[in-house]
Amino acid sequence: MQVEREIREPLGRLGVLLPGMGAVSTTFIAGVELINRGLADPVGSLTQLGTVRLGKRTEDRAPKIRDFVPLQDVGEMVFGGWDAIPDNAYEAAGVAGVLEKEHLDAARKQLERVEPWPAVFDARYVHKLNGAHLKSYGSLRGAAELVREDIRAFKRDHGLDRAVMVNCASTEAYLQPQEAHFTPESFERGLDDSDPAISPAMIYAYAAIMEDVPYANGAPSLAVDVPALTSLAAERGVPVAGKDFKTGQTMMKTILAPGLKARMLGVEGWFSANILGNRDGEVLDDPESLKSKEVSKLSVLEHILQPQLYPELYSDISHVVKINYYPPRGDAKEGWDNIDIFGWLGYPMQIKIDFLARDSILAAPIVLDLALFLDLARRAGMGGIQEWLSFYFKSPMTLPELYPEHDLFIQLMKLKNTLRTIKGEEVIHHTGLDYYE
Repeated sequence: MQVEREIREPLGRLGVLLPGMGAVSTTFIAGVELINRGLADPVGSLTQLGTVRLGKRTEDRAPKIRDFVPLQDVGEMVFGGWDAIPDNAYEAAGVAGVLEKEHLDAARKQLERVEPWPAVFDARYVHKLNGAHLKSYGSLRGAAELVREDIRAFKRDHGLDRAVMVNCASTEAYLQPQEAHFTPESFERGLDDSDPAISPAMIYAYAAIMEDVPYANGAPSLAVDVPALTSLAAERGVPVAGKDFKTGQTMMKTILAPGLKARMLGVEGWFSANILGNRDGEVLDDPESLKSKEVSKLSVLEHILQPQLYPELYSDISHVVKINYYPPRGDAKEGWDNIDIFGWLGYPMQIKIDFLARDSILAAPIVLDLALFLDLARRAGMGGIQEWLSFYFKSPMTLPELYPEHDLFIQLMKLKNTLRTIKGEEVIHHTGLDYYE
């Protein structure tokens, strides 16, 4: 029998800190308000609607996840965040255009209360935005201290003992790890020296870790996933996870590719095209930011299909990803996939997908789940990389010696087995032999 972890109860309210007060953050905040008032259901949220099977199938035990583990009450959450544009969350939601008027109006009072703090911003990392609502600082050390003070003031003003941070900011320019990213000591020196290799996303991640605030990166930007910050999080016992919310086209890939592999069907090519508007699309219209997103999206198939193990099926796949900014589309991103597969005796076949979805509608419940699960991890004493939360990301974080698991169904099994483990329940392997022996 597993030994149940000691998990502190979620007493009081939980602060949710959001770098980036754009479409995703405002859709999330509005959604929580509407759900709390009984005007909507939390569709898409595993923490609110999902169940977890316990024991044998014959035992008929499948409680809601929110009843099985002690999660924060969604009605007891407080929101704050940063943005380079001064609009409050209601104004920002209107610009984003995700929500219909009836939902926007119903959540107006709650959204208007959320006014973003000035952001840490560097135009070298996000070329397409002209930020005017910015912090003034002399060094990156100063920038980090200002963010830390914002966190402390937010907790103090709202009487909070606990907070989490989920990065919903725009995609930053592509960046490879550099010397300042390798150790906590080199990162600290980089802050003092204002090393240009330290991006705004890293400043927020560092500030969260130093303030004992669990952190998740919903953008493809290099942030907490550098050795300096993962080491610091492990040392301080702060849960961290990332990166890049798994929505839209990549979600479909992690559903379909495991099925093709399970049936040992070959793949010759996978062509993916996207059109999207909104601020996300505008930012990705810059080649450097686009590269960050493309690298995140391209890594999925190779890890799922494992061509090194199945060279006759997957060794020579033509995998192409195109992302195009198309302003009329707004938040309603459209993804087209053409998959060329082959089966018995090498006969060719095709699969075509046209997925039209409001990206922020898919991302908002991910923000909720990550906030609640990261807070649970902190109260359960689980610091450092939370690989069990890979379910939510395009580029899941792991220890350096491990490859990331991208198969959505294995990720879900990992997540639920983690919940079973911390509650002292047996993990489920799905062999089923014991029913027949």
